[in-house]
Amino acid sequence: MKGRNNAVDQPPEYRSGFVTIIGRPNVGKSTLLNSLVGRKVAIISDKPQTTRHRIRAVLTRDDAQVVFVDTPGIHKPKHRLGRMMVDTALKTLQDVDLILFLIEAHRESGPGDDFILERLAGIRTPVFLVINKIDLVAKPRLLPLIDEMRKKMAFREIIPLSARTGENTGLLVDLVIGCLPPGPRYYPEDAVSDQAEEVILAELVREKVLHLTTQEVPHSVAVVVEEVFPGQKGVTVIRADVIVERESQKAILIGEGGRMLKSIGRLAREEIESLLGMRVYLELWVKVKPKWRQDERQLHYLGFKNAD
Repeated sequence: MKGRNNAVDQPPEYRSGFVTIIGRPNVGKSTLLNSLVGRKVAIISDKPQTTRHRIRAVLTRDDAQVVFVDTPGIHKPKHRLGRMMVDTALKTLQDVDLILFLIEAHRESGPGDDFILERLAGIRTPVFLVINKIDLVAKPRLLPLIDEMRKKMAFREIIPLSARTGENTGLLVDLVIGCLPPGPRYYPEDAVSDQAEEVILAELVREKVLHLTTQEVPHSVAVVVEEVFPGQKGVTVIRADVIVERESQKAILIGEGGRMLKSIGRLAREEIESLLGMRVYLELWVKVKPKWRQDERQLHYLGFKNAD
């Protein structure tokens, strides 16, 4: 896995490693990632398949460094983009020190979870079962789910928690570090994520699209930042394209009198300004690229590549 060759030497007692988070779509992987590192590094929404890329987030303590790897939700793909997303998630299992398999406390285990368990069966890497969203159920209801999952696989640990409220997330971090081998610091102490700035900015715009649109539009949208440059009076100018597949989707995103696009831009600009600590002028253009999710050339242009 990339990043291991950039190690910074640490004393032998220092622990470090790579930990992947996998699960079905919408189980709260990105929310958990943000909670574990203490800041927002992955966008979140209530729409399935929000995460499209592999995201590394770094937690550094005096005694350890954990590189968490957030992955797209594992699902039955319907197009080339979906297949690339699932491949990305599954390939992270091959070169990590620990796997966190995330399920939901308020839903019964189903075929999607069984599919993931089948992929984990032949892997020697330790696996923690993380039961998320315990704030949505009474605690006694967890026991049957825990018993059911224990029968399916011998997990190193089973940790019920709430990524939203933070309950038991500290315990998870301690257990994760205890499972990691002695090792070096792979990233600088102040590193939080390995994502390029343009990718983070594009994802923040896409997050606002996810929040404000419905039906097929969220899944058909991609965002690419074309330019970032200093403007007048200390304002940073960001120009981004919002890609959709059909003219009807473009009309929805622009909205009557441009109101929808203005709302997306305003919300994204406010969060970007908070992230960068500076004033921003955000310019959004909506463009139609038919069937871009099936077009390998368009997928590469938009930053989607097969997992390495």
